Amino acid sequence: MHTPTGAPGARIVERLDAVTQERQRRATTPGLAAATRRVREYQSARFRQTYADLLAAPRTREAALFFLTELYGVHDFVDRDAQFRRIVPALVRLFPEDVVQTVVHLSELHALSESLDTRMAMALPPEPATLDDDSYARAWRQVGEPAQRERQVALVGLVGQALVRYTTHPTLGRMLKMMRLPARAAGLSALQTFLETGFSTFGALPDAKGFLDTIAGRERAYAARLFADPSPPAETPDPTALP
Repeated sequence: MHTPTGAPGARIVERLDAVTQERQRRATTPGLAAATRRVREYQSARFRQTYADLLAAPRTREAALFFLTELYGVHDFVDRDAQFRRIVPALVRLFPEDVVQTVVHLSELHALSESLDTRMAMALPPEPATLDDDSYARAWRQVGEPAQRERQVALVGLVGQALVRYTTHPTLGRMLKMMRLPARAAGLSALQTFLETGFSTFGALPDAKGFLDTIAGRERAYAARLFADPSPPAETPDPTALP
């Protein structure tokens, strides 16, 4: 594949490559893939608890589910990432600069989340198989990185704000609809589904700003609570001792 020219395209590809490296690291380190899945299962369950009200309310349910499946899901986005990488040259060439910048933010969020998930997995004790609040909090404090956690929340906000903004852009809406058949024919259906779902979901929100502010506020409060916990881990887990 031709490497996309220009800084935005290069940054997107670089971050997708970083995601691939994280996957390879987990695949070649005994127990690391399973431990990472435990982290993601816990995070998905925590999201459902933290945002139970948004998931239950008809007006915000679809947007909350979008966050849950696309940002806090337990599965890897291998197919979507591969499709995403293939389309980067055309994306940079054909789409407006602000749309490309949103994709840059999305790729940064993806790479950062993958890295933090791996490091959390390496900080877990070998057992029990089910991750609980205490062991997750201990791993969180061992990994640390408050600035990276804050950046993660900020990127979620930037991507969400962009999706809201673009839903009112008639040209982009028509472009997405026109891309359906060509995207399917080119094997880009996963990326197409992500884009269309994001646009339609956020376009239907009655108070998108309030929704995004709620997400950001609760995530920052959650991080602050974990970092402020005065009780240190009883012992420092061995990063190589994985379940």
